[in-house]
Amino acid sequence: MTTTTITLPDIALPTEQAVRVVLVAITKHGAQQTADLARQLPQASVCVADKFAPLMAGLPNPVRAYGGAFRDEIAKLFADFDQVVFFVSLGAVVRLTAPHLKSKDEDPGVVVVDDAGQFVIPVLSGHVGGANAMAEQLAALLGATAVLTTASDVGKTIPVDILGRELGWKVEAPKINITRVSAHVVNGEPIAVVQEAGSPHWWTRPTPLPVSIHKFARIEDVDLNHFKAVLWITHAEVPAERWQQLNERLVVYRPPQGPGA
Repeated sequence: MTTTTITLPDIALPTEQAVRVVLVAITKHGAQQTADLARQLPQASVCVADKFAPLMAGLPNPVRAYGGAFRDEIAKLFADFDQVVFFVSLGAVVRLTAPHLKSKDEDPGVVVVDDAGQFVIPVLSGHVGGANAMAEQLAALLGATAVLTTASDVGKTIPVDILGRELGWKVEAPKINITRVSAHVVNGEPIAVVQEAGSPHWWTRPTPLPVSIHKFARIEDVDLNHFKAVLWITHAEVPAERWQQLNERLVVYRPPQGPGA
């Protein structure tokens, strides 16, 4: 059984220098909004048309001023940044970014802020790329509402693809397993979480763990016939026979080992 180890990026506020963020505007009003937000995120970069660059005067942020067509900037923004925050209409962002999309494992997080600064919408790479987390952070800074459409966020359940990310866990599973198991989780089907290693503090939502999630200390304690999927947090080697037995129902998480883990 061949598995894929997915190394997920750390998502943190830009002030922690973990994420390369750029705030992008193409109109005067958008540039003014960008300047206001940039003052709260001094390590984020700013990208505006050169005619609006004077509005950025006095900011500590790095400023990119472009003079040509804005569509020609997208490839460079995608290559240079982990999070691209657009003060641009959602439809325009979809059309502008579409030719540059590769996969959710490669694309940066893309977030749109509406013209009134009332809503912050993660558009691409919500989980793996961190756009959902970025949207919530920006909403808090702007006094806005983050519009999350990812099923696990809306349903307040386990995000299979990033569980334990803030604890340094790595996900080990074929991508089809992550897709299948995520569907079982958001559909409220019975899920076994087997934790044999790592910090027990992986449930960080303010709401209780869903009743469909059942916790076990050992894989041997799980009646596999009763559960649609197994999330196994372990340092142990997972034999090929176990992957075959569970087919597309298993996702393994690898917490860090050693002192301080």
